[in-house]
Order: sequence, then structure tokens, then C-alpha cells
Amino acid sequence: MRISWKWLNEFCKIPLSPEEAAERLTLTGCEVESIERPCSALKGLIVGRIEKLRVHPERADLFVAELDLGGPRAQCVTAARNLKEGDFVPYGAPGSAIADGTVLGKREFDSVTSVGMMLSAEEIGLPWIAEEFGILRLPRALVPGEDLVKALGLDDCILEISITPNRGDLLSLMGLARECHGVIPGAVLERKELRPPQVGNQGTVAWDGLTLEDPGCPLYGLSFAPSVKIEPSPLETRIRLAFSGVRSINNIVDATNAVMLITGQPLHAFDLDRLPAREITVRGASEGERFRTLDGKEHVLADGDLLITSGGVPVALAGIMGGENSEITPETKSVAFESAFFEPLRVSRTARRLGMGTEASYRFSRGVDPSRVLPTLSCLAEFLWKETSQRVEEKVRVVSTRTWDNRRITLTRRKMHRILLWDDLDKASELLQRLDLREISGTAEERLFEIPTSRADLSIEEDLIEEVGRLKGYESVPSRIPPLLHGTGRVGEEVEAHRRIRVAAMSRGYLEIVTYSFINPRWVEWLRIPETDPRSRGFRLTNPISQDQSLMRTTLLPGLLQALQTNLRSGWKDPIRLFEVGRVFLPGIEGEEHREILRMAGISWNGKERRLLHETCLKDDVLSLKADVLALCGSRGRTPGFSSGLEPFGHAGQTAQVTLEGKPCGYLTSIKPGILRELEIPAPVFAFELDIEPLLPEKGFRFGQVVRYPAVYRDISLIAPVGKPVASIEEDIRALGGDLLRGLVLFDLYQGTGIPDGTRSRAYSLAYGDPSRTLRDEEVDAIHDTLRRELAEKGYVLR
Repeated sequence: MRISWKWLNEFCKIPLSPEEAAERLTLTGCEVESIERPCSALKGLIVGRIEKLRVHPERADLFVAELDLGGPRAQCVTAARNLKEGDFVPYGAPGSAIADGTVLGKREFDSVTSVGMMLSAEEIGLPWIAEEFGILRLPRALVPGEDLVKALGLDDCILEISITPNRGDLLSLMGLARECHGVIPGAVLERKELRPPQVGNQGTVAWDGLTLEDPGCPLYGLSFAPSVKIEPSPLETRIRLAFSGVRSINNIVDATNAVMLITGQPLHAFDLDRLPAREITVRGASEGERFRTLDGKEHVLADGDLLITSGGVPVALAGIMGGENSEITPETKSVAFESAFFEPLRVSRTARRLGMGTEASYRFSRGVDPSRVLPTLSCLAEFLWKETSQRVEEKVRVVSTRTWDNRRITLTRRKMHRILLWDDLDKASELLQRLDLREISGTAEERLFEIPTSRADLSIEEDLIEEVGRLKGYESVPSRIPPLLHGTGRVGEEVEAHRRIRVAAMSRGYLEIVTYSFINPRWVEWLRIPETDPRSRGFRLTNPISQDQSLMRTTLLPGLLQALQTNLRSGWKDPIRLFEVGRVFLPGIEGEEHREILRMAGISWNGKERRLLHETCLKDDVLSLKADVLALCGSRGRTPGFSSGLEPFGHAGQTAQVTLEGKPCGYLTSIKPGILRELEIPAPVFAFELDIEPLLPEKGFRFGQVVRYPAVYRDISLIAPVGKPVASIEEDIRALGGDLLRGLVLFDLYQGTGIPDGTRSRAYSLAYGDPSRTLRDEEVDAIHDTLRRELAEKGYVLR
């Protein structure tokens, strides 16, 4: 939010420089991001009055102006066609400087010498204040020769303030003035109370009524200006709006914007004669309903959006922007002014979904003060009469379905001392009352405060203590050493388990990242996740940060791929290995609302343009990723199983399901090349994702005596289908080999001549042994023959 320093001082006299005030505001939670002096480059500019204006003797497209500069005279040549004799204009003599730093001088235009220059709004650094093309015309109340910067108040500075979402009360000059009064010692608040309007249906404008059909608008007020003249606003108003980042439109629209900046209550002006009917209804939009706003854009609305309608026709998107069909135009003769309270969540949700961040939606989304909704219409009437002599009817039409009461909060000495190590309730009360938090009653141990409706962020005692700490200064809270701890601290088992898993990942060359739990809904489409997959049915946020972060993630993969995208777009070419531990949010089963599952996921990208002697052997593949998963599970004393798997985003034939104790717990895969092309990521990218919970209870290691007796080895060669997993074959051999089978190693694979199509020969070396004695060959042969027979019975072909 941009705030004019001079305008702010009209509401609160601040005995500090802008820089000192900005530091104090920032320390107390209202961050001033920057201080800007938009007209600081102007030098030597004065006010001039055109005494004579004639056409250039040799060039018909130019004019020669004789200027009165309050004693001296000057002659200027201009091409501007908006001037006439008697006009007051900005003038820069030779040696003066304009907004872009250009130093002015003299210039010959054939036989006429132009001494200095008459200036446009853009040349003094404020293009938004121009009411017409050409030279800026000044008010006739100015004096020729007067310093232009001082005369127009251009020696101002702008505070760029970052307002937190819970402090909507600071989005106005009155609100910020109250904050300055509270946090800056010596600041004097200029009390400018808002006068409540007269409520009634009498007036010169025939009006059929107001209807509130949707609870999203519990208060709506309407006032009328039956006879107006549309013209440019006074120059002072245009300059103030420009300093505040608001473009000047005309006197009516500018008045609503200026009053919004003063009070924090957004207003809207309807062309009364263009309304379809003499009535206003606030209702919810229908799914798919269309509406064209003031900016000429058509929007498709959804259930939950709020509309202002007249005669059933939408005329405004509540709390965001008016409609093209009722905007103020140069032909407007009568105006209806709207001031209302709209539920913050409804406005915020619509504004974010439609991408319409307006000054009004910014304030409504953070919550406006309901007690100012109607008095702001009185403020507008006073402003219009004072600035533009436009009259607004005194009677205001109002409809309300709700009332607001000031909350009351008790501040106790005991809790304040426990938190701030300070217990002066008298001083605390003095500080809080500077913020208009009125003390109602009190004792030596507690005080009761009434909280104005503007401070929606204050609801419990801790909030008041925070305000006291802010105003007193957190730096004044004494430091203290923590009391003696009886015994040493210990890391919990779950935290220790997470640490070991992370350490194992980092030891394998992975870097940990942390991403948002919110993702773009389009990731479901990009990853080819079908509707039947629970991961396609993520939860949508009611009030998302942005449309790109509106879905709760059901897999960690989008965050990892997005991080990879970001690194590649920055020019990174070396290999990248990333991992993340975080929760995913899935639809519930068996009556559950939802499931939160803690998972770990990682990706590996081999880099590009690598010139290494042994480049091939250094590249990752599915098997190296399998080794990483084995190491991660091994850090918890677990050995995972692997079997062929299917993932919608995984390359066929390069995807495996990971199991622990026979239960699925994740996957590892090579991402489909088509997906990577759409994401502009060079292939290949390998990924894994595991449930963490099965790894949390550590499986203890088993220890035994050293084997003293040697093993006896036998080989076995068998033929099995190509698609049969090696793990399945090895499981069968172990199950049938008996207790004396100590181990087995796959040492040969063959597929070709002599082997049936669709099958593959696998050769294993088996180790038999007994820990208490040496086995005889006869015993081993008997066991081995039995194993061969039973494998043949299971369908294997023995060679």
C-alpha cells in the first residue's frame, strides 16, 4: 500500500522524519518496504501565466506563448493545442531540471527562440494527473513565479507499506494514523470522526428498494446524487491519488477512491440512469453465469460468487469491480453510491479465482470495519461538496441482516507478567488506549477493554499482551537464562528415525528440499493420473494463495519436478538428486474424511553436456535408484522387496513396486519421456516414493556366532518365463531349500538358441551349511535333488 507522507500528517502529526517513522513502524509489525520521492529530480520549476498566445510566424503547427513569471517574462514555443491566454502552467527556465533529469535550456525554432519550456504532467513525473493531452494546466489560484514543487505539494514522499492479512484496519489513512499515534511517542492524532448518515427512504430519487438474498452481504447502504456534472477532479485530488498509486478518472470516481483511501471502506458509483431498474438485489451467482466488468473483460462466474443486480441484471461483482453496463461516463447525470459489507472469504475466493486483484477486493478480503460502512457515505458527501461542489442527498437507503457489537477482553497482571516479565497495568492501559482500545473497568489485578470492530485481529487476552509488547518494545523485555533442566534432553524415536532416513539419503548424494503442500491442479493431468486413481481426487483449497497452489498434493512428485524445472531454467547442467519428506493428502476410506500420509520421495537427473572419461558408468538408472531405496530402508534395518509395477507417469518396463513385509509401500520408476517433454525437462528422470510409517519402528539387528564350518556349494540352472521376477524365483528356492540353504547367488543369464521363446535361463550358486558340523556330500546331494524335484513340480524347467 502506498501512503503519502503529507496526507498522513493531516490525520496524525508525526514528530519524526519519514525514515525514522518508517523504522518505528517496521519494528512494531507494520513493515515499510521502501520510501520513494517521486518528484525529487525536479529543480527550479515555477508557476507561469500565459499573457499572450499566437501562432508561430513560420510554422503553423507551433504556438508562441508570452509568460508572466511574477515579474520576469519569458517566451516559449509549444506544439500543445490545449492552451489559451490566461492559463497557468508549469514552467522550467534554462538550467532547471525535469523528472527524468533533463536540464532545460534555450532552443531556436526558425526565427523564434524558446527560452525554457512549459511542462506536461509526464515531464513533472506524474503522468496520471493529466486531464488532457498537452501542457498541464494549473489552478488559477496560484501565483506566477511561485515555486511549483511547493505550490503543488510535490515535495512529498511515499511510504510503501506491507500490510499483514490480519490487519485490514491499516489499509486507510485513518487506520494508519491511529497506528502511528499508538507506536510513535509524541504523535498527535487529529480526530476526524465520521458522522453517521440519516437513514430513510425520503428523497428526490424514486427508489423501489434493496434486497439481500445472500448472507455474504449482511449490510448494504445506498446514497444518491440526483444531479451531477462529470469533469476532471481538482489538481490536488489528482496528485494525491497519483501518489497513492490510483489513476484519476473523473470527479465522481476519484471521490470514491479518495474516500476509500481515507476511511478504508471501498465505495462504488453506479450511473443511476443506466441501471436496468430502480432497485438493487445482492445474490449469489449461478454456475457458468457470465458478466462483463469495467475493464471490458467477460468473466465466467461460479457458485459462491456474489453479484449486485438491478432488475435481475448483474451490474457489479460484489467487492471487486463494477459492471460495464452501469459505469460512470461523461454523459452521466445522476449517480447512486454503494457502501456495503461483504464477507471477506467470499470476496477473496472470487478475486483469486478470477485473477482480479483490485483496491476494493484487497480491502474486503482482509475485512473492512462494519461500523464505518454507513458513515463513509457521509464522508463521501462532504468530500464531494467540498472538493467539487456536487451535492448528495442526506437520506441513505439501508438494509441490514446483522449487527456487530464491540468485543470485550480482560487483561490480567499475572499473565502479562508471565509473558512480558512486566506487570504495570496502568502503563499498559495507557499504551492500549492510544490505539483506541478503551478501558471500561479495572482492578489492581485486571483491566477490561472494549475492542472496536475495526480490530478483528484482537479476540483473546494474548492478543492484548502482544499489543502491549509491540507498543512498549520487545527490545525492552529483559533477557533471562532458562531455569535448570533436571536431566538431559532426548530426541524422540520418531524424530530420530526421520533424521536417520534423511542422513541416509544425503549420504547417497541427495539434497533435501521443502516445497508447498499446495500444487497446481493441472499436475494431475500432466502426470496422466486417471480418475480412478485416488491421487486424482485431491482436496481443493477454499482460499488458495493463487490458482497455481489451489490443490492439496496427493504425491510429492510435483514439487520435486518443479524444483528440477526451476534449476534447469536457471542454466544448471550438472546432475541433480533431490529428495523431500512430507505429507500427502488423500481421500479417506471406510468413513474417513481424509488421510494424511508421511512419505519420502526422490528424483535423479543425470545432467547434460558432461565431458567425463567414465561418463556412462557414472549415470543413474533404475537399478542405481533401486540401490538407493535399499540403502534408505537398510538405515532402518529393513530389506524391501521389488516387483514389476505400473504407474501412470512411469515408463513401461522400468517401474517397480516396493514392498515391506509383503505390503506395498511405494514405487520406483523412470518418468515417461512424453511427460518430460511437456515439462521441458530433458530425459531421463528417475523417481521413487515411499511411505515413511512402515520404516519408523526400527527392526533390530541380529547377532550370532561366527560360522566355523565351511559351506558346500551346488549349482542349479532353471528356465522360467521372461516376465517372472528374479525375487519370486529366489523366494521359491529359499522356501524349498530348507534350513540348511545358507545363501544363493545369481551368476548367469541366458536367452537364445536352445531356450524356448519367451523364457530365460537363470543359473544360481547355492551354499549349504550347518553351523554345528561339516555336511557330507551325500547329504547335500540328497537335499539338492529334492530341491530340483520340487522346483520342477512348481513348473520350472531344470537344465
